[in-house]
Amino acid sequence: MPLHRAWRLPVPQSLRADALAGLLGAVLVLPQGIAFATLAGLPPQYGLYSAVVPCIVAALAGSSRHVVSGPTNANSLALFAMLAPLAAVGSPAYVELALAVTVLVGLLQFAIGALRLGSVANFISPTALLGFTAGAALLIVVHALQDALGLVLPPGAGAGEVLRAAFTQAPQPGALLVAGVTLATAAVLRRRHRGSPFMLLGLAAGTLLAALLARFAPPAWQVRLLGPLPSALPPLHVPGVALEQLPQLFGIAAALTVVALAQSIAIAKAVAARSGQRIDANREFLGQGLSNLLGGLCSSYVSCGSLNRSLPNLEAGARSPLAAVFSALLVVPLVALSAPVLAQIPFAAIAGLLVLVGWTLLDIPRWRRLARASRSELTVALVTLGATLTLRLEIAVLVGSALSLGLYLHRTSRPAMRTMGFDRDRGDAHRPFVVVSHTPGALPECPQLKMLRMEGSVYFGATAHVADRLQALRDAPAPQRHLLVMAKSMNFIDVAGAELWRQELRARRAMGGDLYFHRPRPPVLAQWRRDGFLDELGADHVFPDKQRAIAAIARRLDRDACARCTARVFEECTAPRAL
Repeated sequence: MPLHRAWRLPVPQSLRADALAGLLGAVLVLPQGIAFATLAGLPPQYGLYSAVVPCIVAALAGSSRHVVSGPTNANSLALFAMLAPLAAVGSPAYVELALAVTVLVGLLQFAIGALRLGSVANFISPTALLGFTAGAALLIVVHALQDALGLVLPPGAGAGEVLRAAFTQAPQPGALLVAGVTLATAAVLRRRHRGSPFMLLGLAAGTLLAALLARFAPPAWQVRLLGPLPSALPPLHVPGVALEQLPQLFGIAAALTVVALAQSIAIAKAVAARSGQRIDANREFLGQGLSNLLGGLCSSYVSCGSLNRSLPNLEAGARSPLAAVFSALLVVPLVALSAPVLAQIPFAAIAGLLVLVGWTLLDIPRWRRLARASRSELTVALVTLGATLTLRLEIAVLVGSALSLGLYLHRTSRPAMRTMGFDRDRGDAHRPFVVVSHTPGALPECPQLKMLRMEGSVYFGATAHVADRLQALRDAPAPQRHLLVMAKSMNFIDVAGAELWRQELRARRAMGGDLYFHRPRPPVLAQWRRDGFLDELGADHVFPDKQRAIAAIARRLDRDACARCTARVFEECTAPRAL
């Protein structure tokens, strides 16, 4: 897809907004890139390399205007867990394996996009995304507490360890003050001057306060700063691994592909839900594949959409993928030219910004609306939220999607089957059908003909429910031997559904009645023709409108029973209608 179809050419105002958002993204990725590379068992500069080329390629080749790609916590930990048994962590051999796996991940991701398998992303429901986004927001806040409170924790500490330390360790007063001032400044500016670069101004306020504390406050109030940063210019490098290692690396790459794609598409859809943009999953997969393929050749390790950078990018006012491009391009000169200034940015100030981002993502009004609308959907969202807090992100997305699919299957496995009739107050020949149970003035049912409207597909998961209802109608004390099924809303049937209707046809004829259908949909008729059911039923048992259906069926009813009948439901009944 050409770039001009992904996003419009930016105007000067958009360029300014994207440049400011990109500057914030570049500042945010500096500590994150270094920390994530350390988690992956790689030298710190590889985290910065992974925030440059992959970020640019994914932004230009993907479909999202706001997703920023780069190193992530989950990818880093997964890569470390899978490569640590193969080579000494941090050694040159380990680095080569990491880069080779990244190239393979890129190839697999690109293949998934090229084969147009992105439709799997359609099964990530909005309800699951709400729970995922809220859980991710809480995770952002929890992990930010480490720097906001100045907690002492081992590298790679989980959310539970951070919370435990928050309740057991005394907060560092300087860090708490800097984080609070940064958060308050950014929050006030965001509320009163939404168009301002509130996050950068909040970061500047926190950095200035940290400098004042360093000069005038006692040592106990000093805060931890970013400090000197390694070069961020990524060198070209073709990974060198032995051919006999490739089969094992392919297995590792396949697992990492699932991890990275699940995160990327979930984050892209979560961001798109807030921005109103539509995501092309296949193109997103292609973009991620190209970013890892080229990134692996430019000394980058596995990257994907980053929640900690995408959401601040959106909140900072980014309008196009150029914000991510600016973010990547600014990393190198920021490190090279502004190292002394950047070294003074406190971790606590960055943590304050992340707390603000996390709070804005909780979307409390939407949770209230969901609670009023559907308890089952609320349960799905809450379970997904809990899974996001306790499991890996991609597993949480799968849990939420599986619950949403399970809820959908439960609903569709019990299609509504409503008894139809006519309204007593509508005496014209073209009176519409009405649902008898919903119409107090409905005429009595015909003792010989049951009219039933199917509302839903009859597939293998629904046949048990439909069969039980049909059996109950036949087992009634005075069963109506003939059955007319209003099939306009029966959108789909499979082989099991066709067999169900075949059994019903035989049962109706065995009891002296018959089975008829009113306005079945073309796909349903096609399925019946393929499996021979239409031949057994007879084309004269399928009717395009109710007048012809009732006229034809009335001639097949028992005349003696009609003579004794007092209901006189149809126009075709010979005696006057009983009032």
